[in-house]
Amino acid sequence: MATRLFRLSSAIRNNKKLSNVPKQWRSTAAAVNYQQALVNVPPTRVTCIDNGLRVASEDSGAPTATVGLWIDAGSRYENARNNGVAHFLEHMAFKGTSKRSQTDLELEVENMGAHLNAYTSREQTVFYAKCLSNDVPKALEILSDIIQNSRLGEPEIERERGVILREMQEVETNLQEVVFDHLHATAYQGTALGRTILGPTENIKSISRQDLQDYISTHYKPPRIILSGAGGVRHEELVNHAKQLFGCLKNDYENCEIPLLEPCRFTGSEIRVRDDSMPLAHIAIAVEGCGWTSPDNIPLMVANTLIGAWDRSQGGGANNASHLAAASAESNLAHSFQSFNTCYKDTGLWGIYFVCEPMKCEDMLFNIQSEWMRLCSTITESEVARARNLLKTNMLLQLDGTTPICEDIGRQMLCYNRRIPLHELEARIECVTVQQVRDVCTKYIYDRCPAVAAVGPVENLPDYNRIRSSMYWLRL
Repeated sequence: MATRLFRLSSAIRNNKKLSNVPKQWRSTAAAVNYQQALVNVPPTRVTCIDNGLRVASEDSGAPTATVGLWIDAGSRYENARNNGVAHFLEHMAFKGTSKRSQTDLELEVENMGAHLNAYTSREQTVFYAKCLSNDVPKALEILSDIIQNSRLGEPEIERERGVILREMQEVETNLQEVVFDHLHATAYQGTALGRTILGPTENIKSISRQDLQDYISTHYKPPRIILSGAGGVRHEELVNHAKQLFGCLKNDYENCEIPLLEPCRFTGSEIRVRDDSMPLAHIAIAVEGCGWTSPDNIPLMVANTLIGAWDRSQGGGANNASHLAAASAESNLAHSFQSFNTCYKDTGLWGIYFVCEPMKCEDMLFNIQSEWMRLCSTITESEVARARNLLKTNMLLQLDGTTPICEDIGRQMLCYNRRIPLHELEARIECVTVQQVRDVCTKYIYDRCPAVAAVGPVENLPDYNRIRSSMYWLRL
């Protein structure tokens, strides 16, 4: 035994091929290498400058880098009157500053060979740049100019109204986006999370320059901004640049109230938009999940992975590991389905989106709810072990590149006030047991009122009371 252990450790140290190690030790050697790789990931360093802005970075020594500003401000911080202003600001960011015209800005970025982008979500606004590591200082200067000195000219504002209205028309053709907007509208009706990110048409037509300036002065404050960097970035240099470029940002509220995040109430309800001229039905059903910081989040992620995703192009039939995928393939229940776990600060949506033939809605929904009930009662150890491994694999694959790593740093800093190390996240996933999955699913799914959004030929979809009555099993 001692001799075999010595041979194993020698093979690992000398980075020999696993074929040199006896078969019974190969899985152990791979596990050791995997754990070492997680622990040896470059650390995420965090520094808070004087005005409260935080700098977080991971230096991998890569020849390229991604740097960006993650701002704790999105459509959730809007009201009914100015809904859409955060997304409007995202569009205006690249339309020129007091230092650069739009043409100068575009030429400077192109001459660097860089990529400048932005997006708005319900809780965050993001501006980021991908560039060569040597160009990080110039990219940071451009980002600081964009968020501090945007010109917000009236001609540009008027021009962007038309652009955003056309974007809204394009979104209407993406049925998955339409269904998820309807799902939020019914699940969080009467609250900020129920509004769309783009806002209603009448708001886009009436948003003024003053609305944009008010949103910036209210929400673009240093403690709510993360300067995130990944790839070939040096943390000390990022901190020095942050002090020079963002040190003048003020952390006071002279003419406005400090914004408070109001809780968003979940309501079990439904929205149906029946259109029999459409070839397929697009349906989402969800229960209220948990927020980012809840201890139930990891078990719910494992449960979400157990349901998984599938579409016809994958095939597999009865050999699919996912029970729902096997049933969908064998009985031709759906064209595709995708389980989701959407988290916000204090709430979330846990559910599934599927596309099916007009007269398959009821059968598909029956199989989904049966699978949900099975998660609460008879899920097995082998299934949970598979889901844990798949979840860990998916998380690592999502961090392939400087941009996803930079995004992960920025998002986690806003959600957790720290970045969870990979080895800690892996350990937390590995600790999830069958009983934990059952308990958490019972807590969030069993006998809970769901939110339902359906678009298309949905005549075959059962009425809400029948859907609600299938959210529990009566067992003798």
